[in-house]
Amino acid sequence: MKPVITQASPADIAELRQLYYAVYGPHYPVALGTDPAEMARLIEDPHSLWLVGRCPGCGALTGSAAIHGESGSRIGRLEGIAVHPGHRSGGLAGALTAELCAGMLDTGRLDSVYATVRTVSAGPQRVVLRNGFRPLGILPNAVDLRSRESLALYARHSAGVLDRRKPVTEVPAALMPLLRTAEDALGISYGGVRAVSGPEPSPAAPGTAERLEVIEAPAFVRRRFRERFPGRGDWFYPLHTPNVLLTPEDGRFEVYAYLNRTGGYCSLLTAHPEPAAAAAYLEPVTRALSRAGAGYVEALVPLDRPEALQAFHAQGFVAGALYPAMRADGDGFRDYAVLSRSSERIDFRGVAVEPPLRPYLDCYVSAWASTHLPTPSEVAR
Repeated sequence: MKPVITQASPADIAELRQLYYAVYGPHYPVALGTDPAEMARLIEDPHSLWLVGRCPGCGALTGSAAIHGESGSRIGRLEGIAVHPGHRSGGLAGALTAELCAGMLDTGRLDSVYATVRTVSAGPQRVVLRNGFRPLGILPNAVDLRSRESLALYARHSAGVLDRRKPVTEVPAALMPLLRTAEDALGISYGGVRAVSGPEPSPAAPGTAERLEVIEAPAFVRRRFRERFPGRGDWFYPLHTPNVLLTPEDGRFEVYAYLNRTGGYCSLLTAHPEPAAAAAYLEPVTRALSRAGAGYVEALVPLDRPEALQAFHAQGFVAGALYPAMRADGDGFRDYAVLSRSSERIDFRGVAVEPPLRPYLDCYVSAWASTHLPTPSEVAR
């Protein structure tokens, strides 16, 4: 018998927490399955949709998935896909995903939905692939679930969105293989893009801005962030709210980030007075976040900002994913690159990679080696 799929309600929260514990154990780093107050807010959120599946015979809650959206944005995140271990292999994960996409993408409520998919097995990748999602890249060491796991980034766009991408004229040479990989995987073109091969910007001299204050006061950080950035036009990082502020003693710049201690990861959101003010200090910023518990740090950078992309690359960040048509801008859409650094050893042994994702993994390994391994001439010295 087919499962009964309905919209989640506050009365489901206790059963949902039991489901996520049964699937992920005590290490699930997402509030969607662990925090009753946050779960209630998401269930009632008019910009999101949360569905549950129940056994038609006994009525037990056996599956869950949600698309999380937000006010003022037309991008959503597919998250919290969970099927009870005793009810797998019945297609429930795929059925939940299909219903969510029908309600949020096919109706035109969103321009795109992305998913960060576990790679401990091929099953999660197959679920999103069967529902029209396509691979965008790899996020190495992205989350700590008992041990470090790499995630795969997938997305599905509404009809016509990819055809309205704004042109990009140049990118750093290090990103060209990623663009070619995305062309083959997504059927898009970067034929007019040229490689920038000039010298990369120099990081700040050692010792400069080394003493960074890390302020972990979420309410204060949010208030100050709203004061610094009253409009969304000055920054873009969907579904992330800063909870950490990093600044040197003289206060000449402020870096805003989202730190998830449970999952051991951090997202760099923006900087004040402008991102360029902190561009030379990404090394001390990353070290400070690593000491705070972030084994993985990522940034979302517009693909049409080669100077910003070069600054990140010069300080050890590697582009592992490309999100075309991510941000609506006037009558078109801007492409973004996802760059990351990990303070822990990256180990892809045991990673399950479906064929559509494999070229991204190969591309990342090559990019990481060219960034972090010495060249033969350097070894010869």
